[in-house]
Amino acid sequence: MSGGFSRERFVDACVRALSADGPGAVREVLAQAVRDHRGVLTALGEPAEAGLDVLHRSPTLTIFAAKWAPQMNLPPHNHHMWAAIGMYTGREDNIFWRRNADGRLESSGARALFEGDVAALGPDIIHSVTNPLQRFAGGLHIYGGDFFDTPRSQWDPETLAEQPSDGATIRALFDAENARRS
Repeated sequence: MSGGFSRERFVDACVRALSADGPGAVREVLAQAVRDHRGVLTALGEPAEAGLDVLHRSPTLTIFAAKWAPQMNLPPHNHHMWAAIGMYTGREDNIFWRRNADGRLESSGARALFEGDVAALGPDIIHSVTNPLQRFAGGLHIYGGDFFDTPRSQWDPETLAEQPSDGATIRALFDAENARRS
């Protein structure tokens, strides 16, 4: 983004890209932004607690900065919408899951995202997330819908039993991580 990263310009560019050309164009806006991951970090600040800093929320697009505490884990979960993730500090490790013939989850791949990396996730993706580092990590997350008002699932990390999830459930996981660290 010319002139350095700006929350407002970034959101505006994502909204315009989605309207004009769809999710692929939004991913390109994100990729351009995190190429200068230090600029994004300067604009958003060094993460100091786990949380979701919401930049934009509408029925068609949610954008937030996800801040992962050191060694924080999110259990397997889905989104029921496309997503794009761009790392601006630290690292995010993803394990991808799929349902096998019996309907149970099994791992199907993994990808580590480093500063400046971008990943596109389809609407049917199930993944778990880990920050393996001893420091905070931060990523820009973009979703093709209202992330906080979409019922979805998460799976128990030990038994892989499916459970309901939504924005409040995800916020509670971040709150629990902050409580664990205090």
